[in-house]
Amino acid sequence: MPRLVMKFGGTSVATVERIRNVARHVKREVEAGYDVAVVVSAMAGKTNELVGWVKDASALYDSKEYDVVVASGEQVTSGLLALALQEMGLKARSWQGWQIPIMTSEAHGSARIAAIDGTGIVKGFTDDRQVAVVSGFQGVHQPSGRITTLGRGGSDTSAVALAAAIQAERCDIYTDVDGVYTTDPRIVPKARRLDKVSYEEMLEMASLGAKVLQVRSVELAMMHRVPTYVRSSFDDPADPKLGTLICDEEDIMEQQIVTGIAYSRDEAQITLRDIADKPGIAASIFVPLAEANINVDMIIQVVSDNAATTDLTFTVPTADYERACAILNARRDEIRFQDLQGATDVVKVSAIGVGMRSHAGVAARAFKALADKGINIRAITTSEIKFSVLIESAYTELAVRTLHSLYGLDQA
Repeated sequence: MPRLVMKFGGTSVATVERIRNVARHVKREVEAGYDVAVVVSAMAGKTNELVGWVKDASALYDSKEYDVVVASGEQVTSGLLALALQEMGLKARSWQGWQIPIMTSEAHGSARIAAIDGTGIVKGFTDDRQVAVVSGFQGVHQPSGRITTLGRGGSDTSAVALAAAIQAERCDIYTDVDGVYTTDPRIVPKARRLDKVSYEEMLEMASLGAKVLQVRSVELAMMHRVPTYVRSSFDDPADPKLGTLICDEEDIMEQQIVTGIAYSRDEAQITLRDIADKPGIAASIFVPLAEANINVDMIIQVVSDNAATTDLTFTVPTADYERACAILNARRDEIRFQDLQGATDVVKVSAIGVGMRSHAGVAARAFKALADKGINIRAITTSEIKFSVLIESAYTELAVRTLHSLYGLDQA
């Protein structure tokens, strides 16, 4: 039998009635001839509630015990879905991460999957056509025997990794949207659902603000070449839509220059004025930030007229802004900057498309279009298949709409 992995997020399993609806989706695929493994998230809001309990119990909590608590949300969902499937006459059982096992690193709260032994799940397929209902987001660090969790959105990663481990035909990620759109439909009503997106484009979109899939899940799908669909769990189980297929670039017949526009409000800008322009200064700035696990994105260095000093501008996640400023101010004498200026009222807007590889002037058109709208660009980064601009947050919607129309994404 061909194998299929289906993943359902928190909103899809928010109530027992929605879990029954998920069971109907699963039953449809079993009746279509698939051996099915289902990966589930915690019911909507439960993880936040569990995290709140941890923080109430201990301000300086043990990360190992944190994982024990927050992993319980997925355990509840997997048991309930197994019961719902059994009620429908299907053979099903729940699996926790440590039972499979899904082996991970020891980084509690943000562990990375090292290996998955899918033997038990495959045996259930072979012996009994048993549906495996797997608790997402969790695994086990085998040397210590401790439960680990994979970080927010980790159930997506669990699902794609499991699909690769059991050699599934595909992985279907069910969410509260019916696919990947050219941009956020809340900002651009004319945004269109894409039939296909390449792994590389989806990876850029996920990392640049699109909330559809977790970045690491796309990385795994690309690495193991797992065809992955984004679909809606709120479709009629008897008549579901196909959603958006994430696949190899070669599987897409016609490729637009720009596939989508993404934006991220989780940006803060830091500028260091009049720092010495000599070897080692950049390292003295960015090494301490890296050691503090602060991710730096856009970096711009400007040489002054006297060639002895320079200004350096870069961005960090908003949540790390205060910490980054504190680290830099503590090293003021070492770095020798005259002034530190910052801003949190900024947003990063990005255009993504593999078609950029073979077309010149794609970014230049955007810069002119934004200038015509009176939007000032504070910073720019580019790669082969994307460019990003940092602008004032007040212009977010105008910038997204402008770029969406500029590249013809409004047109059906």
